[in-house]
Amino acid sequence: MKSFWHWWHKTPLYIRILLGLVVGVVIGLVLKGDNEKLEHLRVPSDIILRMLRTLAPPLILVAVIRALMGADLKGQKIGKMVRLLLTNTLAAIFIGLFVANVVQPGHFAKKMEAPAKKVEIDPVKQKVLEVLKENNVSLTKTPKDPLGQFLDNVPRSLLEPLNSSDKVLGVIFIAVAFGMAFRAFRDKPLHTLSDLMDVLLESLIKILHWIVDVVPIGVMGVVAHVLGTKGIEPFKALGVFVLTVILALALQGTYYLLRIRLQSWVRPMRVIRGMNDALMMAFSTASSTASMPLTYECLKDKVKIREESASLGALVGSNFNNDGTALYEAMAALFISQMLGISLSLPQQFMVVVTSIIASVGAAGIPEAGLVTMTLVFTSVGLPPDFIPILLTVDWFLDRCRTTLNVMGDVTVSCILDGKIPEDREDALEGDADIVETV
Repeated sequence: MKSFWHWWHKTPLYIRILLGLVVGVVIGLVLKGDNEKLEHLRVPSDIILRMLRTLAPPLILVAVIRALMGADLKGQKIGKMVRLLLTNTLAAIFIGLFVANVVQPGHFAKKMEAPAKKVEIDPVKQKVLEVLKENNVSLTKTPKDPLGQFLDNVPRSLLEPLNSSDKVLGVIFIAVAFGMAFRAFRDKPLHTLSDLMDVLLESLIKILHWIVDVVPIGVMGVVAHVLGTKGIEPFKALGVFVLTVILALALQGTYYLLRIRLQSWVRPMRVIRGMNDALMMAFSTASSTASMPLTYECLKDKVKIREESASLGALVGSNFNNDGTALYEAMAALFISQMLGISLSLPQQFMVVVTSIIASVGAAGIPEAGLVTMTLVFTSVGLPPDFIPILLTVDWFLDRCRTTLNVMGDVTVSCILDGKIPEDREDALEGDADIVETV
């Protein structure tokens, strides 16, 4: 058993998710039509999603506080950097919403039904219940099955168990999770408020790692359930969604290169050649944080922009720049709403924009940030997060694509901050004579 868990932890998450996908397809085909067994397979994903919804708000809260506290915000270029980050993120979200509204990938699947939130009660029975209530007659609730009772005690938010006397098991869940997470930091001295934020964030991320470890099991269950009850139609639409997201990311990348060409001395082809290594590392690691040192080095040594501009864009700005993630979340919300036949109004789409911007701040240091922040975006417009595991079947690939775009956003900010005149024009434009006139 020990060797299995060692293999499980060492295996990359995307391979585990693909394994869960394959097993889910097999189970879905075998149990097709057996709705009772298929319904039980949804339980793991329900628990995982509930835990993510519990963890997401405090995780984003602490991440944003820590990012703002730790950022070296000084100098005349800070205001310009903030404007660049905001306009880039807004452009990414609006491009994502535009492409999703035009292509409408969710309509390539048959309309699916959202999980029922209310149970219809017979009018006569409803009247009897009202009369009994008026006469203060107590009713004995029908006991739930043990699995249902366990699911009810998994907290929906961090503070929910503390506000109810009958949610003791939920309090224990939270206490055990944080108690185990804090064990790794029990000897760490806390001298400043920044130290406290570091411990809180690292503890929340440790708990997130535990949840992410069982995500492939949730993917297996939801794929088996969808395939066994709805057939292959939702997954056909998922392929269209992947192509649609890639199209939107390409449009955002074109927007970046256009801004670089018009607002900086650097030429787009110079950026593409100089940043190859950093962009490839971002795609391979799916982490803009891991790519940060290489991004900074490439900007400074290969693109040859000023050190201050490179550090502001690649080191400071990267904590707040998650354009690819924000674009993906907006498109994912529209995709699921289209699959469910729910039309998101303009105010709701505006709420998607606002939530995506807020959730993206400080998300660069959170592993699987898209999975965490997506629960907030879905909740903000009333979409059921139950369908997020369907997206996880392709998220391992799209995560790499949007991380690459995040790094390209950092590069764009650095280049524009460097201005339209290079520090040493002859050295900076060396070798660019053939492209200065053509690009």
